[in-house]
Amino acid sequence: MDSQTADAPAKAAAASPSGDGAGVHLPRNPGIELDLDWALGMEANTSAIERRCASLPGRRSVKKDHQAAWLLKAITCIDLTTLAGDDTEARVRRLCAKARQPVRAEILSQLGMEGITTGAVCVYHDMIPAASRALHGTQIPVAAVSTGFPAGLSPFHLRVEEIRESVRAGAREIDIVISRRHVLSGNWQALYDEMKAFREACGEAHVKAILATGELGTLRNVARASMICMMAGADFIKTSTGKEGVNATLPVSLVMIRAIRDYYARTGFHVGYKPAGGISKAKDALVYLSLMKEELGNRWVQPDLFRFGASSLLGDIERQLEHHVTGAYSAGYRHPMA
Repeated sequence: MDSQTADAPAKAAAASPSGDGAGVHLPRNPGIELDLDWALGMEANTSAIERRCASLPGRRSVKKDHQAAWLLKAITCIDLTTLAGDDTEARVRRLCAKARQPVRAEILSQLGMEGITTGAVCVYHDMIPAASRALHGTQIPVAAVSTGFPAGLSPFHLRVEEIRESVRAGAREIDIVISRRHVLSGNWQALYDEMKAFREACGEAHVKAILATGELGTLRNVARASMICMMAGADFIKTSTGKEGVNATLPVSLVMIRAIRDYYARTGFHVGYKPAGGISKAKDALVYLSLMKEELGNRWVQPDLFRFGASSLLGDIERQLEHHVTGAYSAGYRHPMA
């Protein structure tokens, strides 16, 4: 990322935390008819992808004020998440308070960036009412994981009804999980039909399709699954549930991002991208933002088209911003999530 141009898109998006960083409401991706010739023609050159990704962290770095601007940008793109079996309403309320005030007020004041928030709060279905109450009066959407998260192996009609229940409960974004077996067995029609049904059940709520890329076997499968889900109307494609053995990686991200680019070039519809699982350091967030900027341009580093699925990431970003302002690092326990 060129440090001379790094500030502008980051500051513009941070100043518009509602998710519309470019000031334009984009039409949703309505999907298209299944085009198997296009989808099955997608390939992935693994060695070239890995070389490209290996070079990125050392070749693209930002420092000082530019780094602070991009870290503020990253905050606005976080889906602040709690998906634990011991979640309570009190934990969700604390997480929502952090989403509303992600960095200490005095730090944001010194940076001239008061009022920024995270992109969304992501919870299980049962926690939607608590999150909605805690976020009342803000523009921060509640996102809910659905469709038998994380395995996606519950009966199909129950997965569809789970989406509807979450939308009725107040979720404005739904993170669904696809059936990995459709990808592994090459049943692309079944994947398309499933994704299309999930999209229809979401109604006005935006749908993020979780591919669980660590379980798809090959980068070629990742590319094809990405394209099929976009054809079926996904608003976002997302790497992982965070529960797999391998979650977000740069090679997987590059494959998915280029599928998004190909889909946009042919259809004119924007689809968002969400890496999730294992992104916990501020420096990692900068690398992902660099990749998005280089491959898709500034429009795709706005919160309506890019999100991190994360929780601990925010704590490290806050710690780095405090260091930028004060010159000293604080202890990690001073930046709790929930």
